[in-house]
Amino acid sequence: MKKYFLLYTIFLFGVLTFITSCDDLFSLDETPKSFIAPEIYYNTPAQIETILTGTMRRAFQDWSGYAYDPGFHRHDDQNAGGNLVITMNYGSAIWTLHWANIKDLNHAIKAMRAGKVTGISKEVEDQLLGQLTFLRAWNYFQLVRHWGGVPLMTDETEDYFTQLPARATVAEVYNLIVKDFTEAIQKLPADWGSRSGRPAKDAAKGLLAKAYVTMATHPLNDVSCYAKAAALAKEVMNSGKYRLVEDINNVFSMDTKYGPEMMWSFNANANARSTDPRIWSALEGWGDYSAEIAWGDTVFPEQPRKYVYLELFNREGVRFNELGEGIGIRKYLYDTWENFDRGVTHINIPIIRFADVLLIFAEAENMSKGGPTQEACDAINKVIDRANGHEPNPDYPLLTTSMSKADFDKAVIQERNFELCFEYDRWCDICRKRILPEVTRPYYLVNFKESCYLYPIPEVETRLNPNMEQNPGYK
Repeated sequence: MKKYFLLYTIFLFGVLTFITSCDDLFSLDETPKSFIAPEIYYNTPAQIETILTGTMRRAFQDWSGYAYDPGFHRHDDQNAGGNLVITMNYGSAIWTLHWANIKDLNHAIKAMRAGKVTGISKEVEDQLLGQLTFLRAWNYFQLVRHWGGVPLMTDETEDYFTQLPARATVAEVYNLIVKDFTEAIQKLPADWGSRSGRPAKDAAKGLLAKAYVTMATHPLNDVSCYAKAAALAKEVMNSGKYRLVEDINNVFSMDTKYGPEMMWSFNANANARSTDPRIWSALEGWGDYSAEIAWGDTVFPEQPRKYVYLELFNREGVRFNELGEGIGIRKYLYDTWENFDRGVTHINIPIIRFADVLLIFAEAENMSKGGPTQEACDAINKVIDRANGHEPNPDYPLLTTSMSKADFDKAVIQERNFELCFEYDRWCDICRKRILPEVTRPYYLVNFKESCYLYPIPEVETRLNPNMEQNPGYK
């Protein structure tokens, strides 16, 4: 009886408390007591660090973001399954994560610029602000390459909830990207020492060089940017901080995930692992991400790199076409078989690596100098020579200065196709070079139209924001 009486008393007290507080509970004038506004929160380096780690975690985590979005670049010529039928909300999850990142980064940048993070040295202040502007530039770079001009929301934007701006031009977005990467170059350290995984100065230079080489091509076609790209890439090449992994078999080993070639990547570790590795395997796993068979089997040149980057054999050594299976992505399968069978992987997916910088330089040097220079040839030939196992390969020879500018440029883009396969670069190269009709599967050419070069703005954005104009070709 005492037990039931006690329960009844507690229940009655709860009811009375609810009734007497109804006026407060439903009052529209009630001020939230536990909401922490951004302008109050960012006061310590540790709080800024939560934004740095949080934005990258949002972009790369189990079954989400760039760790698992096989469809994002499926319509290139590498990935199996792309047919150039691009639906209205194609890539909307990637769109959303970039805007969430930009919002968080802007609040943190605003706090840093206002001097609200106190008690830190100038060196630490520069390191934090350099990382913030670097990440904002990268997020906008991803948006502008896939969706074109987008609204510019910066640390100077006053109200994210009521201010719904129109889309900026592509040039205006790139102006911000250049400005942010330039500030990052000035503030980031040359080396993070044991704090691996953070973007350093050369990573900012490499990505700014990639932004410039993109600006030199479609849609801006500002050819003056080729020289800027070549100059920045050369600075990275001359810095001595990075180099190619000598043995092609070790480029994507677990021992080289933080260098000497990897400049900045999506990081995975025991505490924040990547998506189940079976998504990359067509022979041992599920083949969520797999290569177009014709591209991997016949287009990719016969060389050691082909068998290191693509999964052409199962673990018993049986070739894919004897098994009736597709071609997996071996470059992301270099964790242990034990971890593979457990569904665990700590692989890193590159965002910028030294091989990319060499190819950016080769392209930009050739295009800015009116033809291939010896330096341009030397840069790309380092990548090709390694791909061939440092042996002469008449089927995939080194490039020479006797080539025309157009032929050399085409060879560079094709080398990017093979070396950077499945690193989220091929689709962007196809779009900026406007070569989709040339490289798409012949049976999908009927679906090609110019609007394919940009993804549609997600429907929810165009419905909520009357200033958000849809990309051409999408209703």
